[in-house]
Amino acid sequence: MNIPRVLQGRRRTLLARLVANGLAQAGAAVGTAWLVKRVFDHMLMPPLSKQSPAIGLGIDPGLIWAGLGLAAAAGVIAWLRMMERVDAERMGQGYASDVRMVLYDRLSSLAPRALQKRSQGGVALRFVGDMTALRRWVSLGLARLAVAAVMTVAALSALAVINWPLALIVTVVLCTGAAVAFSLGERLRTAARESRRRLSHLAANVNEKVATIAVVQMFGQSERERERISRQGQRLHDAMVDRARVAGQILGVTEATVALASAAALLMGVFVVAAGQASVGTVVAAMALVGILMSPLRDLGRVQEYWHGARVSREKLQEFLDSPSLVMDAPDAPDLCLGAGRLEFDGVSVAGGVDQVMMTVEPGTVVALVGANGAGKSTLLSLAARLIDPDQGVMRLDGQDLATHSLTSVRRAIGMAGSDLPLLRGTVGKNLRYRWPDAPEQEIARVRALCGVDEVLAELPEGEKTRVAEGGVGLSAGQRQRIALARALLGDPPLLLLDEIDSNLDPKASAVVDRVLTGYQGTILLVTHRLDHLSSADVIWYMESGRVVEAGPPAKVLSGHGPTARMFRADTAAAS
Repeated sequence: MNIPRVLQGRRRTLLARLVANGLAQAGAAVGTAWLVKRVFDHMLMPPLSKQSPAIGLGIDPGLIWAGLGLAAAAGVIAWLRMMERVDAERMGQGYASDVRMVLYDRLSSLAPRALQKRSQGGVALRFVGDMTALRRWVSLGLARLAVAAVMTVAALSALAVINWPLALIVTVVLCTGAAVAFSLGERLRTAARESRRRLSHLAANVNEKVATIAVVQMFGQSERERERISRQGQRLHDAMVDRARVAGQILGVTEATVALASAAALLMGVFVVAAGQASVGTVVAAMALVGILMSPLRDLGRVQEYWHGARVSREKLQEFLDSPSLVMDAPDAPDLCLGAGRLEFDGVSVAGGVDQVMMTVEPGTVVALVGANGAGKSTLLSLAARLIDPDQGVMRLDGQDLATHSLTSVRRAIGMAGSDLPLLRGTVGKNLRYRWPDAPEQEIARVRALCGVDEVLAELPEGEKTRVAEGGVGLSAGQRQRIALARALLGDPPLLLLDEIDSNLDPKASAVVDRVLTGYQGTILLVTHRLDHLSSADVIWYMESGRVVEAGPPAKVLSGHGPTARMFRADTAAAS
């Protein structure tokens, strides 16, 4: 994936409108200068007679019309600046929206394992801070550059027609100032990169502390973490001040350039008037034109700041888009056809996870995966859910290679619940229907009854409308697991994956798991450490170092002398 181009679609039209706006502002500025010239030349012209041509109260009609013209030109410029700002913001927001959706598409395609290598704060910064940097460049940098550059060139061209020496001196001063400001650009980009890095570190740390504040409090490390955030904040402060210092130098050069352009125009005006090459009105008109250009020229002083900030953000965004996803979804991949739920692991391997697993799960079978932590059980479930694709081998569901079918259809065929699939912020009803938002009420009623969710809703103050925080905070562990299990079962998928769904459950929630294991018609893969749930399985797979080293019916493997029996011997003795 690549970051979208700035100038595509409607943004081309908006840029054309901004260029036209700049030309219109230049026209209004030239018109203002021309009226000023007419007024001064008229006022300083020797009278033809002692009797003034004034009428009424002695006011010259020409001056009245000139004043009205100046007021109209000021109104036109004000309206054009307003429209410029609106069009510029439309262009910037449209671009940020396009980039944001590309980022989300990439985020949604990344396997959880790939995303876990990145800090949540750093990822969030790309959606917020980097988006702001790109939007500011487009709406406040590129748009202003288009308008101000067109306006300046057009105005200087008009000034050259009025008096070329004045135009030449102003152009020389402006070009010199632009060259000096441009020479500071590399320093500004370095400062922008450093400030962005410091902000990323602080955001990642704060995000982690928000998620783990209980750990900080429990172990009495609040003061230590406060000092760490203070140090990171100070480093960010210093980096931002350094960035502001360079940006301030560029703004200072811009202000000095504008002031020198005005002074140069005035001095050259004195010279050309003294030499009889221009009238006083011409010089005053030139000064008025330079004065009108001051505002857009000052705006140009910040263009470099926006540009270099956006360059740094684009680098980080492209780096995120280039992240390996671990799952490939071809745009023209066919949909998976739903079947009975026969699952095949045909020599599948994942580096650091599973190694040459060659196993088959028959339809309607309950397979319990056991083994020590890190044995590869959760990785095997991730392969079955196609949250990751195997480095080698093929995953088949009902004879169909999962890797060659669309992810959307694969996810429709598979339900999954586990600690890595928490509830989301929102209402209980929204979480319950998340897998199938438009599910019919009879299907909702079925999974609610099967998973004991009706009992949960009866305990909640607002039933399905009860709001929960991220991760289902506000509900007990048993309530969360029952809702998560109902969410996975919605639509009756042929394959159900349960990753330690039965850990730390109260008796009611544990009974729900038993009911699902015995009553579910599809295929189930269950990662568990509980002996009582092994008896509900048809087959036990014992995993070690990414391989299935023992498999068989519960009665056989638990009564034998293999690794499964050794693992559960203490529990078996206690149960007997």
